[in-house]
Amino acid sequence: MIDPAAFARLLCGYCIDARPGDQVLVRSTTLAAPLLLAIQRELLEREAWPLLRTELPTAAEEWWQAARDAHLDGFAPAELAEAEQVDASLTIQAPENATALAGVDPARMAHAARARAPLRELALRRRWCATLWPTPSGAQRAGMATGEFAEFVRRATFLDRDDPAAAWEGLGALQEQLLERLARASELRIEAEGTDLRLSVAGRTWINSDGRRNMPSGEVFTGPVEDSADGRIRFTIPSSPRGVEVAGIELELRAGRVVGARAERGHDYLLATLDTDPGARALGEIGIGTNTGIDRPTGSILFDEKIGGTVHLALGRSYPETGGLNESAVHWDMICDLRSGGRLSADGEVIQRDGAFAAPAL
Repeated sequence: MIDPAAFARLLCGYCIDARPGDQVLVRSTTLAAPLLLAIQRELLEREAWPLLRTELPTAAEEWWQAARDAHLDGFAPAELAEAEQVDASLTIQAPENATALAGVDPARMAHAARARAPLRELALRRRWCATLWPTPSGAQRAGMATGEFAEFVRRATFLDRDDPAAAWEGLGALQEQLLERLARASELRIEAEGTDLRLSVAGRTWINSDGRRNMPSGEVFTGPVEDSADGRIRFTIPSSPRGVEVAGIELELRAGRVVGARAERGHDYLLATLDTDPGARALGEIGIGTNTGIDRPTGSILFDEKIGGTVHLALGRSYPETGGLNESAVHWDMICDLRSGGRLSADGEVIQRDGAFAAPAL
C-alpha cells in the first residue's frame, strides 16, 4: 500500500518545493483523505499554509445538473482572487466515479472551459503538480483490483524506492540524453498502422518532465511549429477527458490544422471539443513517454501519456516555455502506442522503433 506520509513528502518537497510562508492550494475529493491529511501536516511542518479544497462525492455531477448559463459564462470572483494569491497548487485525482460526467453535454463543457481560461493561465504561472490517489473507481477503470491498482500507482510514482526523489532525479538525468538528440531535430515523423504524420519542432525548446509537474511523470515534450503538422494519425490508447471515454481517434492534419476527425467511441465529444475555439484544431504539444514502470493503459491520461514506447499529441494550448504559440481553452493529450510496429524518426534518422530507443538516444 501507499504510505501517505511518504507521498506527501514527495509532493510537497520534490514536486512543488513548498517554502515557509507559501500559500498552497490543494484540490481533491474526500476519497483522498489519507493523503490530504498527510499533505496538510507536511505543509505545516514546512511553515507553509495549506488551503484544502475538498470536493464531496457527486458534487461535480450535481454542479453540472444545476448550473445555469451564468455559471458557464464566468466564475466566482473569489476564485480569481485565490488564484492570484496562491504560490503553488496540488491537484489530486481521486474519483468516486471515473465516468461521472459522461452524460454532460460536451458543448456546455467547452463553454465553461472557455470562460475559465483566465484561471487556468494564472495557475500555470505558479508552481503546480497534478497527481492521483488510487480509488476503487480508478482501479475499475484500469481493469485492476483495488489493491493491485494501489501497488501499480506506488511503483509508477517511485514510492517503492528507498529515495523516491533521488529516483526521479535519476530519470531526469537519463531523459537529458534524449533531449540532447531532440534539440538538434527539425522534423519528426511518426509512423504506425494508420499513422504517418510529419511535423516541425525547429527552434522549439524541449522540456524534461521529471516528476515535478506531473506525478508520476517520465516524458519529454515540446510545442510543434503551429502550421507544420501534415498527415494522419491514429491514437490507439483510449482517453477519458472529464470521464468521457473516447477511443479509436483518427485525425487528419493539413498545414497544422485538423481537417478530418473521427472516433469509434465518443465521436460527438471529439467534434464538440474541436469546435471549442480556433486553437482547438491545432497541436499544442508533442510528447514522448519514457516511464517503463507504466506498462499498460489505465484510463487516466496522467499515467497513460507517460507509458514508455508511446508518443502523445495534445490538441489546443501550448506551454509557452516550449516556444509554442497556440492558444486555446483545450489541452487534450491523445496517445499513440508505438510498441508494436511503430517508428519515430528525427530528420530521417530512426530514434525509436517498436517502443525501444535506438542508441544513443536514451
